[in-house]
Amino acid sequence: MNSSKSISLASLGHLLGISTDTPLVTSGMRKKLAVTFLSGKEDSPRLHCFTQALMHAFKILGIRVLDIAEATDRDGSFKPGIVIIAPGVFPDEQLAINLVPALYGNIILGVHDEEPPLTEHSSPQEKLDRIVEKLAWDMVHLSIYVTGDNWTICTMNGGVVKVEGSCPLPSDVLNILVPKLTAQVIPPDPSDLDHRPGTLQAAVSGMNNIVNDFRECSRLWSGNQHLLTHTSRESLRYRNALYRKIVARYLDNRSGMSYGFFARQMPVAAPSAILLKNGDSMFSEQDLQTSPTLTYDNRVCIPVKVLDQWFLVEPVPVITVTTRSGCRKTQLNPETDLVALSIDKGKITLMTPGCSPDTVEPKPSFDTLTILAHALGNTIVSSILQRIRPSWLFPQQLAQHGASITHWHGFPGDNVTPAGYVTHGENNPPVSCSTPQSAAYSLLGKIDALEKALTMNEEYRGDIHIEPNHGTNIIGTLSLAETAALLNRKTS
Repeated sequence: MNSSKSISLASLGHLLGISTDTPLVTSGMRKKLAVTFLSGKEDSPRLHCFTQALMHAFKILGIRVLDIAEATDRDGSFKPGIVIIAPGVFPDEQLAINLVPALYGNIILGVHDEEPPLTEHSSPQEKLDRIVEKLAWDMVHLSIYVTGDNWTICTMNGGVVKVEGSCPLPSDVLNILVPKLTAQVIPPDPSDLDHRPGTLQAAVSGMNNIVNDFRECSRLWSGNQHLLTHTSRESLRYRNALYRKIVARYLDNRSGMSYGFFARQMPVAAPSAILLKNGDSMFSEQDLQTSPTLTYDNRVCIPVKVLDQWFLVEPVPVITVTTRSGCRKTQLNPETDLVALSIDKGKITLMTPGCSPDTVEPKPSFDTLTILAHALGNTIVSSILQRIRPSWLFPQQLAQHGASITHWHGFPGDNVTPAGYVTHGENNPPVSCSTPQSAAYSLLGKIDALEKALTMNEEYRGDIHIEPNHGTNIIGTLSLAETAALLNRKTS
């Protein structure tokens, strides 16, 4: 999936609050990108060669390369939205972060003439600790490590991408680096959430069964290193107290970084979709391709295209129960580590347990929008299947039992695909987690998965969303514990 051919960006904006100018393909990403280069105190010949090749690649791709005067305002601070490339070693007072006026205004990319701070034998925990510690020390969002025969990108979400060759080719820059420079890894903005403390239990029926599923899921993952990872913010080394405070603010005062999540979508009965027959529609093709919503028989719907047929789907609110940000996924305490998220017409509500003075304030996952995109996508699939495959059981199971969503920073083996689950996303641009693109790919990819199931005439039960350079989401009618047992056969 590389475009919004099934659901328009206008409809994605209505559903998820995503901006309609969000680029989903690399050609659109490069057109919006502007970069500048900030020279460090130490610049080796190899680093100079790499930097010049990177600058040349940007120019070949049509990416705007600004000099420092163009990239900064009169006070010397960087203009919002410009990516700052910072090759070399910088003393504290010359770090790029000192010239960034807003917390999430600019992406900073550090470039280093050294081996990456990990090896192919590093455990997931060692990898996470070393990547995040280096990012925090240099106060950058991602880093490139340059050696004599390759260069390696390390990202805030623990991603490591090794590229052969001592100098970057334009094709590698476009397909690997540009997606990571397009949007920042940032936590959900508290101002975008309607936070309702102490309402979790009241908002979720059947909580005991849900808690049991989370507990068993946590136990089954306990031997898998991909979900053991947790790096405390306080364990990191900082150059000074100011940078420690900036990192704390950047993470919205979360205690640290942990990757992956478990989520349970609450049962939801979506109405059957309306099939628009060719040549017999009251809407033009332009309406269907660009309108955020269309009204039909007093129902406000979004247009969805599946196998060259247009459907009108009435969105319904969804609720998910999910692990809070920063908790230890393999040692879950359901009383403090679960929160609920709902979305309705792009408005997100966060429901949390009551906090006592000795508990951590629960924060929603960095992947909040992706979680909700998957839940909304499930209801869209349900609506369409009710219309064209009424014998398939996914809509009934979603209405009676809900669905599960599991995300981890790894990839499933070929022998663990559950029956009826369809894989998608392998060819998407490798964006970072928590970005609008990640949420869009989650929802649009689900429609791609549905099309594959319909084409093969194999009953749809869920999807496996591969996020290149990042990880995997498995979503469907299996419970969290059933999914965990399938993925951890060797360690359970």
